[in-house]
Amino acid sequence: MNHSRSNAGAPREPDLPPHQVVLAETDWGSLQTAFGNGEDLPKVLTRLLEPDPKVQVTALSELGELVGHQNTIYEATTPVAMYVAGILTHPATTTLRPYRNVPIRATLLNWLVSTAYDASDEIVGRTEQYFPGFLTHDTTVAAFRDLRPMLYRAVAPFLQDSHEDVREAAAIAALILAEHSALAEHRDHLAVHARRVLDTSSDDPNRRVARKALGAWGHDVPDPEPFPEEPWDWGPHSNGRGDLEPPF
Repeated sequence: MNHSRSNAGAPREPDLPPHQVVLAETDWGSLQTAFGNGEDLPKVLTRLLEPDPKVQVTALSELGELVGHQNTIYEATTPVAMYVAGILTHPATTTLRPYRNVPIRATLLNWLVSTAYDASDEIVGRTEQYFPGFLTHDTTVAAFRDLRPMLYRAVAPFLQDSHEDVREAAAIAALILAEHSALAEHRDHLAVHARRVLDTSSDDPNRRVARKALGAWGHDVPDPEPFPEEPWDWGPHSNGRGDLEPPF
């Protein structure tokens, strides 16, 4: 991967490698998943690009179990997230899901939302309350959190997507990823998208993410909404990737 530089000469984080490179150069068998090593992950990942949307969604559901089981970040979660983010521009992600008329791209983005939330400041902060020094010792979660600037650059182009579901999923993913200090310069711009979510979305978890981001970044927040008290895993699609349930 080549490091590019901004016009001001400041170093910039590398972009995501092509998804083919992630697939071919990752030692999947050496990485932990929820159910053993990741030697079967390449087969699952390649099915994300099948022309049949049922096959694509089933594959993403399998990934949720293998590398996101019980809202946990595993060793294999990071390269899987890199692959998923890397295929967002692939033509296969424009396939519409039967019954829902939503592009697979929105489902991929929602998977990234759920995964990013599992390593978010909110979840890590809660864990630190019970296990001080958790992030210092858990290099798996730390590695995923370090990936956030690269994931953000893969997600950001879809903030202006022509499809409403893709735009909203991209906005929620970007808001969570932008907790990383290297992305602070984007927060004022993202506040516009957070307000759009509050103005147009009926999804309570997404609205909650938007409100929290605005408040954390010092922006005016609309009057509080009657959100229920949330359990530990109450976040975007926190019910185990609810966007992946049938009908496909």
